[in-house]
Amino acid sequence: MSISHRPTRLRQLAFFASRPHPCPYLPEREAITLFADPEAQLDNRMYGRLSEFGFRRSGQLVYRPACPDCNACIPVRIPVEGFVGRRADRRTWRRNGDLTVTAAAPAYREEHFALYRKYLQSRHPGGSMDTDDPGQYLEFLTCSWSDTVFYEFRAGQRLLAVAVTDQVPGALSAVYTFFDPEEAARSLGSYAILWQVAEARRLGLGWVYLGYWIEECRKMSYKGRIRPLQMFRHGQWIDL
Repeated sequence: MSISHRPTRLRQLAFFASRPHPCPYLPEREAITLFADPEAQLDNRMYGRLSEFGFRRSGQLVYRPACPDCNACIPVRIPVEGFVGRRADRRTWRRNGDLTVTAAAPAYREEHFALYRKYLQSRHPGGSMDTDDPGQYLEFLTCSWSDTVFYEFRAGQRLLAVAVTDQVPGALSAVYTFFDPEEAARSLGSYAILWQVAEARRLGLGWVYLGYWIEECRKMSYKGRIRPLQMFRHGQWIDL
């Protein structure tokens, strides 16, 4: 990517490639990850610029897939202006009209962690994130230099979902959403995305970054159904 016209700090940022490792999404494939120097002094503004080039954060680590023989991981974002969603999205919005959403600081809460554990044990049992360690949980979701909010979705007093969201210049970035698997009929993952679009519009922001979409990965199929949607290909964002 060309960053010749970016601010000096970004222009001087070093990037490193990982060794080949098993792909976490597609079986029997190897992956290589490009990541920003973990020793660099990043800030939210720099991360926003990197997001424009398809980068993502996991905890403090800012990364992008860089597999030489595979381009299945596609950065995607929703353009907020003019977004109306599909008929199914409007049904999901109405179905969750009883929920209230509250912004919470990015900190450990037992209630959040219990829901996170319940979600992972249902959706990703035995996976790398399935941990009993609150420290690892916070290390995955939070970052010292990011502007992060834990949005709580409640029915009355009952916590149904938490959408961990970064605000970067001009956009919201959906970090991770976990929800009560017993409430499948609500489509809470999709509702969280729709709510983030509405929140971005309220804040006057242009985009909601959704991370990576992998068409071959069933667990990510929901991202490909969103319209309008843009994907980052060959150095530019184009309509999907």
